[in-house]
Amino acid sequence: MTISTPAGFSFWKTVNSHGWCSLPPFAIDRQRQVLNCVVSVSNRSDVLCSIFSIDSKLNVQLESNHPINAEQRHNARRQLRQCFRLDEDFSEFYREARKHKQYRWIPRMRVGRLLRAPTVFEDVVKMICTTNCSWALTENMVGNLTTKLGTRLGSSTYSFPTSEIMAGVSESFLRKEVKSGYRSPYLLELAQLVARGKLNLESWRNSPLTTEALYTEVLTVKGMGAYAAGNIMRLLGRYDYLALDSWVRKKFSALHRKGRNVSDSTIEKHYASFGKWKGLFFWLEMTEYWYKEKFPF
Repeated sequence: MTISTPAGFSFWKTVNSHGWCSLPPFAIDRQRQVLNCVVSVSNRSDVLCSIFSIDSKLNVQLESNHPINAEQRHNARRQLRQCFRLDEDFSEFYREARKHKQYRWIPRMRVGRLLRAPTVFEDVVKMICTTNCSWALTENMVGNLTTKLGTRLGSSTYSFPTSEIMAGVSESFLRKEVKSGYRSPYLLELAQLVARGKLNLESWRNSPLTTEALYTEVLTVKGMGAYAAGNIMRLLGRYDYLALDSWVRKKFSALHRKGRNVSDSTIEKHYASFGKWKGLFFWLEMTEYWYKEKFPF
């Protein structure tokens, strides 16, 4: 199937907007410039999507263990539109970027959309798996989650586990098999709350709450500190928070202070004038060099 895209959209730059593209079920085929991902189109029915861009449209090849009906194709299309943020309007952000010489590359290169998972649940689980560890360990944990708890599609692809499946394992399983360490009870409690209907993560993408109130709600999830919550807010289309960690602090220091350490408040003040867009300007400045490489991940 094909999916139309808005003006100013760049498929490949959205794919490489952050490390999600290298965490399964996402996978990049560099030779063909294809992004593979898995979406759930109905109860326990997963579809492997191979996505590439031609003539300003997303072309999607669907592969499933079962026939795909019209409703399931509609569900796949809806989720992929959300993954690529195709319904978000970045025109105001681009107008602001053009006012500043150092940011004019942003609209010129058509960047700003950050790839996200088909579900908020997957985004939150993955974000918890990025806390207090190396990226290699994050890849290991997410890989274990998919291969040990996901559904197999094709020869080597596994879906991301549902909250119901994750809620059915023990903390010991998560520690021993997933290697999620101290995060294990947080992941288990999150899955149980979502599976039992006590926490509606998917409502966050269209929440009527103010940004501050939504951020406070995100922080109530155990395992979500300021760094993880700020990053989740960016994936929800709210860019008011910088989501500082050791990597971006070091990067900011190299770019603006010749490598000297600076306080978080200094970093916050540097971007304060950008208001609701400050988290996005900050992230794009820290990662500008990625967009100069064809395959940054």
